[in-house]
Amino acid sequence: MKEDPLERIAREEAAKSAGGLKTVMIALAAVAVLLAAALIFVWTQKSSLVKELNIEKEELTEQIVALQSDYDSLSSDYDTINSQLDSSREEVSQLVERIKQTDATNRAKMRQYEKELGTLRSIMRNYIVQIDSLNTLNQKLTAEAAAARKDAAASKRANEELKDQVSSLSSQVAAGSVIKARGIMIEAYNSSDKVTDRSGRVVRMLTTLSLIENDLAPTGPVRVYIIVKDPEGNVLTNANSVGFECAGEAHTASASREVDYEGKELTLSIYLNDLADRCVKGVYSVEAYTSQAFLGSAETMLR
Repeated sequence: MKEDPLERIAREEAAKSAGGLKTVMIALAAVAVLLAAALIFVWTQKSSLVKELNIEKEELTEQIVALQSDYDSLSSDYDTINSQLDSSREEVSQLVERIKQTDATNRAKMRQYEKELGTLRSIMRNYIVQIDSLNTLNQKLTAEAAAARKDAAASKRANEELKDQVSSLSSQVAAGSVIKARGIMIEAYNSSDKVTDRSGRVVRMLTTLSLIENDLAPTGPVRVYIIVKDPEGNVLTNANSVGFECAGEAHTASASREVDYEGKELTLSIYLNDLADRCVKGVYSVEAYTSQAFLGSAETMLR
């Protein structure tokens, strides 16, 4: 019995349709596999990158903490350098806290912290050079003083040597008659007259220092001048600011105070008022002078 042509055509069309659907299903499955593989690859790469960034952050943190330890172990016999060291230690401490609070994926911040680390390392090297230089100079001066005493004893045997020694001693007395200071520091105060490190709350700054004992220095009224500079190096002044000269050079004082110096150690304080809404974040410095000499400097940081 012959097959009906229509039935044969219908059967062939059904077979073709089933084959096409099977091809589409295979293609879709292949695409799904490729997409899954791509997602797995992207996720793996991202996880690897995050892991690497976390490792970099840990290494950077360890370097900063190590630098903090180095700063803590560094000290000197000089008040000015010690004051500067305290300021740098505060910067390192703040950097440690900032990196701990920053996500490792924040590449811009990590690069910024690396630059700050490099700057603080350079500053520390400068401190070490200064301390070594001052220690070397002190040793040299000590040796020279010992040699001078030996020469003074020998100079008694000859009148010419005695005259030279007297001339040398006269020069030393002239240099030693200049009033000097120690322990210079500057602090910021708020409207409640409490110490603050917040720039927006500062209304005045207080500079304290001690004029050291000096039997060779002339006694009587002495005016001490301070020059306070903002982070940009601008001198802070108010209505009471005055000009003065030191060693032939003209300056503008932020504030000044006259005291009665009797040759004994004398501690004094000088306020710089009218600073409300004038202070910004950064390092502020103070320089102290008399009309005869520079007394020293100090710094403080406002945040």
